[in-house]
Amino acid sequence: MASNAVVCVGYFVLVLLSVSSEGSRHDGELSHGDILQRQEADRVVELPGQPAVDFKQYAGYVTVNESHGRALFYWFFEATSKPEKKPLSFGSMEAESRRLREEERKCWERKKQISGRVLWFLEEERTPCLSFFRSPGCSSVGIGEAEEVGPFFPQKDEQTLKLNPHRWNKAANLLFIESPVGVGFSYTNTSSDLYQLGDEITANDSYTFLVNWFKRFPQFKSHDFYIAGESYAGHYVPQLAEVIFDNNKHVPEFNYINLKGCMVGNALMDDETDQTGMVDYAWDHAVISDRVYNNIKIKCNFSRPNPTQDCKKALNAYFDVYYIIDMYNLYIPTCVSNSSISSNRQHPVIQGVAPQIFSKFDGWQKRLAGYDPCAPNYTKVYLNRPDVQKALHANVTNISYPWTQCSEIVPVWWDSPASLLPTLKKLIAGGIRIWVLSGDTDGRIPVTSTRLTLNKLGLKINKEWTPWYTHHKQVGGWTIEYEGLMFVSIRGAGHQVPSFKPRQALQIVRHFLANKKLSSTPF
Repeated sequence: MASNAVVCVGYFVLVLLSVSSEGSRHDGELSHGDILQRQEADRVVELPGQPAVDFKQYAGYVTVNESHGRALFYWFFEATSKPEKKPLSFGSMEAESRRLREEERKCWERKKQISGRVLWFLEEERTPCLSFFRSPGCSSVGIGEAEEVGPFFPQKDEQTLKLNPHRWNKAANLLFIESPVGVGFSYTNTSSDLYQLGDEITANDSYTFLVNWFKRFPQFKSHDFYIAGESYAGHYVPQLAEVIFDNNKHVPEFNYINLKGCMVGNALMDDETDQTGMVDYAWDHAVISDRVYNNIKIKCNFSRPNPTQDCKKALNAYFDVYYIIDMYNLYIPTCVSNSSISSNRQHPVIQGVAPQIFSKFDGWQKRLAGYDPCAPNYTKVYLNRPDVQKALHANVTNISYPWTQCSEIVPVWWDSPASLLPTLKKLIAGGIRIWVLSGDTDGRIPVTSTRLTLNKLGLKINKEWTPWYTHHKQVGGWTIEYEGLMFVSIRGAGHQVPSFKPRQALQIVRHFLANKKLSSTPF
């Protein structure tokens, strides 16, 4: 299948901050020497305990605000095959860079001839690029890379990495970004920045990161670009896509980002339907009693941001259940490790994030999210090792706190829209490909919530509830093909679809990138 994109999976590489940032050049371009130097400085030759691989990886920092000293950390993996037409090397880079710039100039001239539309024409196949995002305060490196779709999974011995057989860089060049600052290795030299965070600054900083990252890696600039993520990425992904979409209409050629599509899984998209669906799903799956369910229905109005005292009492009974089972997958065990490391990833208590009612409850904020339920332990130990950080060019400023999957220093979230449906409608109208995934054993953003949300979106249905098949003639889930949007459910998957159904997740992302429907007949 033809594939010519870059997939952006959530959080993002920069050389040491002692070198000047990309933003310091007013002409928007770096010299060939700077490009080569910066790429080589970010090159990750080998990680401690890493198996041998035949693809390149890069990691480091990109400055997004020079005056405040804000920098986002990234980890980038080239695709396992044909990441670009020519391999990146010192000998070929300069000629390749010249060829790409000339190609882009011709494309830009052709684009300007098309009235009212912005198109990006490619003469040859190029592997897409994908970026992946996670929840507010949580790391796409620690969760997305190390437990879901990345090449390397830290192991129980806390010394070695396992090569993920279903890694997504088999389908695309894969970029992880730790965003916003205060998450993972990303940082700011201006402490007040941590009290100004929200959806808008996250989207704008991520956009600035991408513009500067593509200046450092111009050989990927003409590739198709996709954004993917899960959970709160139902906010992050469409908001970043909207910033790219709007800026693409007026930016100079060298800042144009070839955005093609977005994919979100078990995604927070609309407060009212997300919260209603959580309660309905819990009752349908025998998690809460009739009494608790009916009490919530009588006393809570999820179309309002602030719960009454009676509603709070009713919801406390609902959340009590998720102290003894995992909200993120109703049917997996919890971690009973004797490790001295805090045994479970805890979502931070951040005031102000959506959904406006549920986010006020400890039960929403601080539930387990393990899939190997002890995997967060292994990742936390591994990424806090000095030799690992040195290999990744991470923690170059000696951050005063340890790396964690979910930040403990982001105290408040200033803006979090109750619904992202208007943004989704705008992107669909603009021709951006949208796929929405839903693992059907997740209680956090369950399939019930997603179906209610998509119904509220009011799109025309082109093809109703249809099974799709995975290997050995097994039903992988169901799809609904809307006008401009594809919904995909995944049987037996929890909140993090790739952790529970990795083969199916790779199958889905390959079809998404190729704009190809999943098979509706057994194979």
